[in-house]
Amino acid sequence: MKIILLAAGRSVRMQPIADKNFLCFLGKPLIIHQIEALIKADFNEILVMGGAHNLARLKKEIVAHGFTKAKISFKEQEKLELGMAGAILSAKSFIKKDPFLVMSSNDVVDQSAYELLRKNIKKGEGMLLAKRVEKYFPGGYLKTDSRNKIQKIVEKPGEGKEPSKLVNIVMHFHPDSQVLLETLEKISSRCDDRYECALQKLFDDGVTYRAVPFLGFWQPVKYPWHIVSLMNYFLGGIKSKKSKSVKIAKSATIKGEVYLEDGVRVLENAVIIGPAYIGKNTVITTNALVRQSHIGANCVIGFGSEVARSFVGNGVWTHTNYIGDSVIGDDVSFGAGVVTGNLRLDEKNIMVHINGYKLDCGSNKFGLVTGNHIRVGINTSFMPGIKVGSNSFIGAGIVVDQDIPESSFVTGQWDLKIKPNKEKIAPRKDL
Repeated sequence: MKIILLAAGRSVRMQPIADKNFLCFLGKPLIIHQIEALIKADFNEILVMGGAHNLARLKKEIVAHGFTKAKISFKEQEKLELGMAGAILSAKSFIKKDPFLVMSSNDVVDQSAYELLRKNIKKGEGMLLAKRVEKYFPGGYLKTDSRNKIQKIVEKPGEGKEPSKLVNIVMHFHPDSQVLLETLEKISSRCDDRYECALQKLFDDGVTYRAVPFLGFWQPVKYPWHIVSLMNYFLGGIKSKKSKSVKIAKSATIKGEVYLEDGVRVLENAVIIGPAYIGKNTVITTNALVRQSHIGANCVIGFGSEVARSFVGNGVWTHTNYIGDSVIGDDVSFGAGVVTGNLRLDEKNIMVHINGYKLDCGSNKFGLVTGNHIRVGINTSFMPGIKVGSNSFIGAGIVVDQDIPESSFVTGQWDLKIKPNKEKIAPRKDL
């Protein structure tokens, strides 16, 4: 079966994360994990749809991985504003007259989802994979009849107004590509979502599309905090491993499932509590503590630092720091004493600014999110849910309580007030 893998998004809601396709989990970019899952399910004719901003890198990463069990081609989606409709129309020469599956590179599911789709393919019937949810999710809900035939997609209906418990996942099987393409071309450009409008036209015309309820793991990667959830999914599947090149001090402690890549060093009195992943050539130094975290390659988790439940990119350096429930990009250096706050005083859920709005991240613990190439001075503190853009310098001894745009140089004001001391200091008796 032909697959269109959508990877052209600009990750606007993920900022300051540049492109979620290239987030590395267990040493491989997310886009590679997605293609591996497709090939494992015997989907071996794949078109990767990228944009002008990322197609070259997508091709480089995928070609370098050396896939041999699939025919993988690439296409640029020129009009990104047309969304899924634009991607599918751009893929006409690939689709031809064949049935196909369209999916997002940023909808991560476990392997059972692909098996479920294959099992439910019926001649002449379309399918939309749908996650059965128990609590409200701000996505598109499927209104269906008693036989799961889809009647309508209701976008973000609001809690209590859901037409069902089935949330649309971008894994859609189209049995009649010609009908879909013709419908897409006829839909007015004034429609906010031409692809969804085309689907609704097909539903209204009596074309059968069924919802396939899915109970397994699903994580859409739309907001920065979703990276932590996805990290936990990948960490949940690891088994302890260490290569011959790994060096662990006798006084170090390693508990649980911990995956140590080549060249890792764990120094005296360091502690790693799994599940945890430590990337190539990373050093966990004396008295450092890493727990339930994903550490990239070529990092130094410095003396006395604690990294807890955090995703840390490549080339990150710490020294006597606390990094909690955070998402840290590549090439980030923290001066001594830097702390990321991850819990409000009132212990309510952390609110994060996204495109001018405050959104609830769904947890009362969420720390710092950074882009790449950032330097932070000593003794600086970050309030929960703060984001720092790439290529920025954050000065020493300040509290950062607002988002920092990329390419910023941030300093604070210090006012020393000196006055006479009227209190007498009694000498200690034991001196």
